[in-house]
Amino acid sequence: MTARIPLHKRLLVRLLITSGLIAVCSVAATAWLAVATTTQALREEQGQALADDMDVLAELSGYAATHPDWTEVAATVRELSARTGRRIALTAADRRVIADSAPPGTSLPPSAAAAVDPLHTDTYSERGAQLSGIDPRAVGPYRLTEAERLKVAALARKRQLCFSRFGVETSLSRTPSGRTVLTDDDSGSEPDYVPDACADGLLNTPTPTEEKAVRALQGLARDCLTKAGLDPRSTALLGTPPTGLDLRTPAPGKLAAKEARLVQPCLDQARRAQLDPYVAPVAELFLGTGDTPAVLFDMSPANKAKVVGTASLVLAVTVAATALVATRLVRPLRALTAAAQQPPELHVRVPVTTRDETGILAVAFNDLTERRERLEAQRKAMVSDIAHELRSPLTNIRGWLEVTRDGVVDPDPVLLASLHDEALVLQRVIDDLQDLADADAGTLRLHREPVRCDELLQQVAAAHRVAADAARVGLRTDVEGEPWLDADPVRMRQALGNLVSNALRHTPAGGTVTLSARRDGDDSVLEVADTGTGIAPDDLPHVFDRFWRAEKSRSRRTGGSGLGLPIVRHLVAAHDGTVAAASEPGTGSVFTLRMPWGPAPRPDA
Repeated sequence: MTARIPLHKRLLVRLLITSGLIAVCSVAATAWLAVATTTQALREEQGQALADDMDVLAELSGYAATHPDWTEVAATVRELSARTGRRIALTAADRRVIADSAPPGTSLPPSAAAAVDPLHTDTYSERGAQLSGIDPRAVGPYRLTEAERLKVAALARKRQLCFSRFGVETSLSRTPSGRTVLTDDDSGSEPDYVPDACADGLLNTPTPTEEKAVRALQGLARDCLTKAGLDPRSTALLGTPPTGLDLRTPAPGKLAAKEARLVQPCLDQARRAQLDPYVAPVAELFLGTGDTPAVLFDMSPANKAKVVGTASLVLAVTVAATALVATRLVRPLRALTAAAQQPPELHVRVPVTTRDETGILAVAFNDLTERRERLEAQRKAMVSDIAHELRSPLTNIRGWLEVTRDGVVDPDPVLLASLHDEALVLQRVIDDLQDLADADAGTLRLHREPVRCDELLQQVAAAHRVAADAARVGLRTDVEGEPWLDADPVRMRQALGNLVSNALRHTPAGGTVTLSARRDGDDSVLEVADTGTGIAPDDLPHVFDRFWRAEKSRSRRTGGSGLGLPIVRHLVAAHDGTVAAASEPGTGSVFTLRMPWGPAPRPDA
């Protein structure tokens, strides 16, 4: 009766659980990866969008700082829109459209993204803005003429050569006003150290254009300071960033921190008033998404339902596929189990329906069943053959002894010789069975020693010379070189003797039996060849089976016991060798023994 397998130990249940876990992990991992990837993509997209917005604002602020109006800004707006993929629109304070990258008539976004005012820039979001909130590109009356630019550039190159002679490496750069200045290669700012030989004061001397603009700026600031009740001379202690110079003049004492904070607003107001005619008026910047609006990841109820539905579908398909595959895997295993539980004498086979591992297992099971059936048949045949081999001589001995006891015949020498022959046949069968039993049990004793193959063949030939002459069969030896064996000489003579006896029985008068030996690589090859009747191809695979004879009608006394060749195979295998038979009917047979090469004994041994 088949034992009931617990549910949690069944292969089908285990496969279902495994596939379910794999599917759940796969869905969870995929969902997590999708969310993480989408979140990262959104962050990167938002960061890129913010960077693009900053670029647009900086570009338009630079345009406003260098143009007195917005007349030609449309081309710049279209170029920025094509580069960023955003809709860009500029309007006046009354929402009058100045320039728009969208087709005419398109409604504006609900609110403006920023105000474009180069005189009031956002220090924290507008890259390059000054602390005063004025775009550094707004230079207005501080812009140098062409002649002044060339003169200042020549002075800067002269100063650079002077610095290089003292080991100070600098680079030349140009400010928005057109003035050339020196910057340190390491820090990117003006050099902190100025050699005395290079401090000629020429490079930092204001040009006529800059002096005129500075005087105007100081005049505007003086009025503001006077109204605020401050010293009008405080403007001389304040720098003028648009020129790229430090135009501060010496004065008795320094401004107190509180007084500097009061003076700074007047100076900023004066600068804006001075630059206002040179910059474009304030405009509102509107930014849109363009033609390809961004798709945001939204875990709405509808999206959640899609995720859950997709996960459920994946789970259902995985479980169904696993159940189908597991059923197909379990079916042949169940067939194998049922066949293995049948009584041994039935020798049940299982059908092979697949070519996978289960199919290979079924083929191996059928081969095992076939071998077991064949071994069982051989066992029964061997028992029958042993009984027959022992019954025949025992029956003859018993019969002759009974008639002698009853006085029917006299125990003359002829009768005694006959009984002796029957006893020899019985002894030979028992000795052969004992040798096979020792070989099967691994107790066959070998006394190895170096053996010369030529001497071994001569001894075997001499032992069978009388039998060969009686059968009128030629018996000769043929040895190439001096092959040696590391073997038991008694057992090797027994193996070769069995082959020679078998060859003499199957070789007709006038034939030849040849014993040969040669070396083949690391092996010594011994052969027993005859010119007898040969062996049929169908019988050749069975010549080493026990009690097997090609001619079933031959007498046991003339045909042998059927144990000689099996004994040869076991003896050769005990010497780590192999034996093979080749034959062609009507031509003869060749039995080849391939044995490991044995070293010759040393002369002083």
